[in-house]
Amino acid sequence: MTDRHILLVHAHPDDECIGTGATMARYVDEGVGVTLVTCTAGEMGEVLVPELSYLAYENDGGLGEHRRGELDEAMAVLGVTDHRFLGGFGRFHDSGMAWHADGHAIPAEEIPDNAFWTADLNEAADELVEVIREVRPQVLVTYDEFGNYGHPDHIQAHRVAMYAAQLAAVPSYKLELGEPHDVAKIYWTAMSESRMRESLRELRASGDTETFKGMEPDGKLPPFVTPDELISARVDGSATVERKMAALRKHATQVEQDGHFFSGAESGHSAWSDEYYRLVKGTPGKAGDDGFEEDLFAGL
Repeated sequence: MTDRHILLVHAHPDDECIGTGATMARYVDEGVGVTLVTCTAGEMGEVLVPELSYLAYENDGGLGEHRRGELDEAMAVLGVTDHRFLGGFGRFHDSGMAWHADGHAIPAEEIPDNAFWTADLNEAADELVEVIREVRPQVLVTYDEFGNYGHPDHIQAHRVAMYAAQLAAVPSYKLELGEPHDVAKIYWTAMSESRMRESLRELRASGDTETFKGMEPDGKLPPFVTPDELISARVDGSATVERKMAALRKHATQVEQDGHFFSGAESGHSAWSDEYYRLVKGTPGKAGDDGFEEDLFAGL
């Protein structure tokens, strides 16, 4: 093990694999300490396995406990041994979501009790302050202020992570939560615009008109796509993408096993291997030939 540590804050089980799975696997391989904090159990998620439909929130329930097991299996594939739920399993409930006519997520009309979206920011942040002061990461990864696509739990994860990082560094703040620690670098996850346009060209050329329906290679792209000039780092996932996709398969209730993640022009080997990040705190390190940092710890 090195003395380096990275902390990732995600909203639901499976989010960590989609956006940062290759990164997590890489740092595990390098002996870096990797801690994943998942803010909810994803109790409101859609169940894509027909025989498990009874687990859905609107049916018998129990999806959160099932997804807890999926997360355990996924992290075993990536080699991540330190993964926790914010405040403990069940502390904050999945808030659910609805779709806006413009194609991004918004809060649902009915929000369950104890929803993460309506949690007191100080209370939620204090749960993460304690983790930050315990594991003392040099790097923290979370979403942007829009939660990448508007999901209320993603937005709240962003707020909690950013606020907790500030509070954790304050020398006089709640010392019962641990010795103060200042996270040197904070990144937001990003989807590269050039990579997305390239993927769309491959999809449409292959005859696939359904994946990312409504998006075209040269057209307007949704908010979760980030212009390349705003991106700071690219983690090369070519050596770890196989594990990333194997881990993602463990989230079987959420990801179609024959869907675009795993087959065709939009497979993990073409579009989901490299992972991109925006640096929002800290000094950027040396960039590679493409202008991006190649290591989230660069410059430390």
